[in-house]
Amino acid sequence: MKKLSLIALSSFLFFACSSSDDSEAESGGTTNPPVEEAMYFPDNGTDNWETKSPATLEWNESNIPALLEFLETKNTKSFMILVNGRIVMENYFNGHTATTPWYWASAGKTLTATLTGIAEQEGFINTNNKVSDYLGTGWTSATLDKENLITCRHLLTMTSGLDDSLGDDVSPANLQYIADAGTRWAYHNEYVKLQDVVAQATEQSWNTYFNSKLRDPIGMTGTWLESGEDLSVYWSTTRSMARFGLLALNNGKWKETQIINSSYFNSAINTSQEINKSYGYLWWLNGKESYHLPQTQFEFNGPVIPSGPTDMYMALGKNDQKIYVIPSKKMVVIRMGNAADGENFALSGFDNELWQKINAVIE
Repeated sequence: MKKLSLIALSSFLFFACSSSDDSEAESGGTTNPPVEEAMYFPDNGTDNWETKSPATLEWNESNIPALLEFLETKNTKSFMILVNGRIVMENYFNGHTATTPWYWASAGKTLTATLTGIAEQEGFINTNNKVSDYLGTGWTSATLDKENLITCRHLLTMTSGLDDSLGDDVSPANLQYIADAGTRWAYHNEYVKLQDVVAQATEQSWNTYFNSKLRDPIGMTGTWLESGEDLSVYWSTTRSMARFGLLALNNGKWKETQIINSSYFNSAINTSQEINKSYGYLWWLNGKESYHLPQTQFEFNGPVIPSGPTDMYMALGKNDQKIYVIPSKKMVVIRMGNAADGENFALSGFDNELWQKINAVIE
């Protein structure tokens, strides 16, 4: 009888401990935290791309139709959301398809900034050097002493001091002095001179260097097309734009390869000068205390997109071409199309409206 009692006691203690362990596990006491989902990168040379459903992210799916209707009525051609690299939404409108290229406009400025950083990490250029070190003197119509104030970094930050009111033409006659470099912020197409700097320093064409160092390593497709007045504009599919956004989300790293130096990229997506705090190296920044708009010297208080995430950085192009990168949400959002409302240079009221619609879905 005594032996049976000991067996019964042992059984009781075993099940009591098991019950205690289960209870503790259910309360989160001793369980390991859930394994974080790995960042996904699509393979090169394939259309295969992993997806996630909005339901797995606990999004408010009932508000998705309103978002899609808004996008369609606002002249959108394509819209995509990635989370952790996986496609959660991918929608095409108004006859556009997944294989149809569209122009990036000034959203492609960020491609130029990225390739400039790659050229610097490879030792071809130093962004602190004056532009005339690479292009020779006379690339502007400014006097020699004023022209020699302009560094590559001034082109990256839109602080060259050249007159932004003379149109898109970047010939020397149209690049006129208005202020000393570094003392005035103005949205200007003079940044394309960085493409000439890179081509001159690497002794390769801009296209050749771009394709080998940035486009091909991350599996993008697309090409630069001339648009007149010494300007070229990048055209690609929506998924190629998304690949670049995913590279940006990962601080310039693609899978196991650091495409662009992370220190340089970190500088690119943070305030680059004190005049327009919402501007990095050709990237727009949200959540800052003030900002300037293209074609004005007026300073506005508050963030660029009040309804958008405060840590968001953005590639913004004419007529509402958008790459939004949100590190806190591990998210990339793409929008391509015609102007949502009136023609614009980069920013428009559409940004704030769009983020109100997105927030209704994801929050």
